[in-house]
Amino acid sequence: MSVYNQYPNNQQQFSTRAIHAGQDADPSTGALNTPIFQTSTFVLDELGVNKGYQYARTHNPTRTALEQCIASLENAKYALASASGLSAAYTVTNLLSAGDHVIVGEDVYGGVYRLFEQVLTRYGLSFTYVNARNIEEIEQAINEKTRLVWIETPTNPLLRLADIRTIADLCHANGLRLAVDNTFATPYFQRPLELGADVIIHSTTKYLGGHSDVIGGAIVTSSDDLYERLQYHNNAVGAVPGPFDCFLVLRGLKTLKLRMREHERNAFAIAKFLESHPNVETVHYPGLATHPQHELAAKQMSGFGGMVSFVVKGGIDFAANTVSSTNLFQLAESLGGVKSLICHPATMTHKPIPKEIREHCGIVDGLIRLSPGIEEAEDLIADLDQALSGSPGNQQSLTNNGTDANSKLETRAAERALVQTR
Repeated sequence: MSVYNQYPNNQQQFSTRAIHAGQDADPSTGALNTPIFQTSTFVLDELGVNKGYQYARTHNPTRTALEQCIASLENAKYALASASGLSAAYTVTNLLSAGDHVIVGEDVYGGVYRLFEQVLTRYGLSFTYVNARNIEEIEQAINEKTRLVWIETPTNPLLRLADIRTIADLCHANGLRLAVDNTFATPYFQRPLELGADVIIHSTTKYLGGHSDVIGGAIVTSSDDLYERLQYHNNAVGAVPGPFDCFLVLRGLKTLKLRMREHERNAFAIAKFLESHPNVETVHYPGLATHPQHELAAKQMSGFGGMVSFVVKGGIDFAANTVSSTNLFQLAESLGGVKSLICHPATMTHKPIPKEIREHCGIVDGLIRLSPGIEEAEDLIADLDQALSGSPGNQQSLTNNGTDANSKLETRAAERALVQTR
């Protein structure tokens, strides 16, 4: 069963495709919404003859609808749904063989770093981490065993950008593939295949699902050869989503445009507020004119996204007090949902990365990551303002007597959650 995109480039507008692509009324019942085909297998008409489906690990009609919709939104030929963003990443690396070399943007998501360094190096793959903002660093890292360049743009959590078109041109001139994690931007704000990328990776857990209630991933390409190989590995490894998970992501896609507009509106307002706050050292948001790659963001994206990160004065102590003092912003991992989340990358999402590497990349102990939801911006800003209202020099130390800051963060989050349930 092919998931070839039946809704090719720009025949219809984005929101129309988000609601209709792959989602015709069910022919057997007339159901308006794509049914949840909760079945593990499909009955054959006769030996060797089926209705397009045989075993649900390989294909499922609910999953097909999701894959066709995601492909349409990325203006791609094909998409594959996966059980998580990391399983999507793993499936892409199955294109490689022992001895192959991968160049990676250095401030990559901690889970991807863990997958690369603690799992895949055991199977003979090697990885070189570079500043993907500098095309010369990428070029200098290429060797005879290099097969793939892997970038996030914007990156997690520093919101740095890589020039997709320039890197794609370099890759193709050297016979390499370019994989782009498009989770932060989403296809509403950025479509990397149009800029020359070969493969896109999504964590559909985030903005595509949009409601913090599902785990999933996706792989997108317009290459017939890559699709056939990726589909083979997706089926062979078996890290596929269930039909209900596909249904939830498909539901989320219907409002992606509306939500991304609100996420961006809130993120920009919050970034402007943080820029002028006396307890904030640095703000990372590509929509700010002060962002060093603001012009690149305006060139290759149609919007600046919904994520913000910033560095507070006072290091780990003040950062820990800040993330534990918000009310609307919930202290949790993940991002991209309608409820606002706050995160301390050094002790949460990027903890798998060794401290010296984190700090080299700019993921310092005072860094806080925000995923503004779609609440009112004024309320979110007021929440951050009260959390940042203390003096960094007078905050109670979280590291006295050798106490681990991560344990303190976890304890404070648990205590707050308990209070909120009473």
